[in-house]
Amino acid sequence: MNKKSTYFEHSRGIVYSYIVCIPLLVLYEVLIRLSQPGSDYLVRISVDIWFKTIFQALGVNAISATFFVAAIAGAVIIFVKRKELPRLKKRYLGMMILESALYSIVIGLTIGMFLEFLLNMNTGNPIEQLSKFQLFALSLGAGLYEELFFRVILVSVLLYMFNRLMEKKMMAYFLSVVIAALLFSAVHYVGQYGDFFTFKSFLFRFLFGLALNLIYVSRGFGVAAWTHALYDLIVIANM
Repeated sequence: MNKKSTYFEHSRGIVYSYIVCIPLLVLYEVLIRLSQPGSDYLVRISVDIWFKTIFQALGVNAISATFFVAAIAGAVIIFVKRKELPRLKKRYLGMMILESALYSIVIGLTIGMFLEFLLNMNTGNPIEQLSKFQLFALSLGAGLYEELFFRVILVSVLLYMFNRLMEKKMMAYFLSVVIAALLFSAVHYVGQYGDFFTFKSFLFRFLFGLALNLIYVSRGFGVAAWTHALYDLIVIANM
């Protein structure tokens, strides 16, 4: 087995995805607070607010519960995959981030060119009422939480449901990824800091969601999360 096949085979697994996503979680929580000093209400990613609202409803500290759940998930993954741990290669983590950066550039350019030249549309800009520092922090959370919900949870749940209702597996997969991409796009217009709805921005995010679905299925959660985060960071850097 050559090195390339070894990298692509192992890096899509849950162990590498978990490890490479820990920095996204930690940096997001730290930078959210640093970017909004003295604020009683921290602006967060919508999906993050959903999860933390559940924790608050249970009467527990949302931040502590978030890291506790992450730690428990890590412990379970390590126990289940303990035989794979001696074969972990640290360089694969860096390679995954570089691979994600490549995908973020290619996807952004491809979808942007499609909308601009074929449909005569320009892609929309992110929300402007927040500082770049806040947007930088939110980008990391978007990569983590939105991919966790819309790819890992939503696509899996929809696929399970449609597989039970339909005989054709390809149709079940098609409906799952399309519905997940539609909901992924729609959530960006929800809440106090949601974007103003335009068809061009909705279509861009729908196509972006489809691309992330493909990356998730073929390359795993870790690469999908970093692709999303790095794309958002590139957009913010060019504002």
